[in-house]
Amino acid sequence: MNNYKKLSRRNFLRGAGVTLTLPFLDAMLPLRAESPAKPLRRMICINTNLGLHTPNLFPTKAGRDYDITPYLEPIKDFRNDFTVFSGLSHPDVDGGHPAEMCYLTSAPHPRADNFKNSISLDQYAIERLVPDTRIGALVLSSHSSRGLSYTRSGVPIPSESIASRVFREMFVNGTPTEVKAQVQKLQQGESIMDTVLEEAKRFQKGLGKQDREKLDEYFSAVREVENRMVKAQEWSKKPKPKVDVKLPVDITNNLEVPASVRLMIDMMQLALETDSTRFITFALHGLNAVPIIPGVTQDWHNLSHHGQDPAKLAELRIVEVQQMKLFGELLTKLKGTKEQGGNLLDRTTVLFGSNLGNASSHDNKNMPIIVAGGGFKHGQHLAFDPKKNPPLSNLYVSMLQRLGVEADKFGSSTGSIAGFEMTAG
Repeated sequence: MNNYKKLSRRNFLRGAGVTLTLPFLDAMLPLRAESPAKPLRRMICINTNLGLHTPNLFPTKAGRDYDITPYLEPIKDFRNDFTVFSGLSHPDVDGGHPAEMCYLTSAPHPRADNFKNSISLDQYAIERLVPDTRIGALVLSSHSSRGLSYTRSGVPIPSESIASRVFREMFVNGTPTEVKAQVQKLQQGESIMDTVLEEAKRFQKGLGKQDREKLDEYFSAVREVENRMVKAQEWSKKPKPKVDVKLPVDITNNLEVPASVRLMIDMMQLALETDSTRFITFALHGLNAVPIIPGVTQDWHNLSHHGQDPAKLAELRIVEVQQMKLFGELLTKLKGTKEQGGNLLDRTTVLFGSNLGNASSHDNKNMPIIVAGGGFKHGQHLAFDPKKNPPLSNLYVSMLQRLGVEADKFGSSTGSIAGFEMTAG
């Protein structure tokens, strides 16, 4: 532990039109005479709304000695950091695609005329924990304002699908004129770090070696995100090559699924590292179109309704393996971000799954669910009997308890999830 002057968790670097939130540093820990700070607990909830083909995901064996399936292959290096759940669902949540609304709420019968949603898992945790952060929950999505978060009265919270707006909300401050000027600088290749460089140099002088190294890593991450955003905008302005081919159906940037999701992954990591928020939801929407993924030639939604067609299943596998690779990239970023003798993945419970157990038949039973990180004893496949319809909300209760919420009930739960234990600390 260092003996440098203690810093506030709310330290910023400021420049004209810019407020750059700092990551958690050792200098923000209590001094020797004080009791150690408790690790911050966080949660990310992700839903891919066109499902995952579960024969490619679920292992045939339960327990710790399970087989690595095609969809687990991209994240096999994290085997001891995640748990696969099979056989879970939300009782009485039916109707196929509309069940997406109930993924984090478990409110029954979303197709009913009198349907009323309830509070989502993230919002419930925020109500109980009242985190001292700039953003209560960061509600994100891909190419849509339809997210996963709902208020206590069941009102949907609009999501943000534009990474630059998320970045601006977290890092660009000032009058509308100053904000516009800073955004223009980013588009011209100037970094937000250029604006706060002098203050950053002065600030680093009073820090220990580990804190200086952590700040350097963080500043590099900020620049990397800026570069990705600028490149994405540059491509939208570049003229397309001329070819002697008939004009195809127009393609929009929404089809650039991997690139857009990677930007959101960057936003998630930065948001948690700076403690701008401790709760993130991300709706990874499918497309009624062909995603720009090598080897894919058919409409994504159409592929999900494969009807066991081998050609469709082959292309669907490409799309869904790509999603698993992106999930792996998120885990890599979180595990690579050090904090208080651990890393962000240790402190962040990451839920990844879908409201559809079988997208081809619009079945909402036996949902594909993975939980990573967060301080649980991972490395196993917990297989439940889908005929008994055990509630997914039992898992949510365990997740809430790991966050520090004193809860034994959420949504349709009947208790906590069996066999899913927390680590010490």
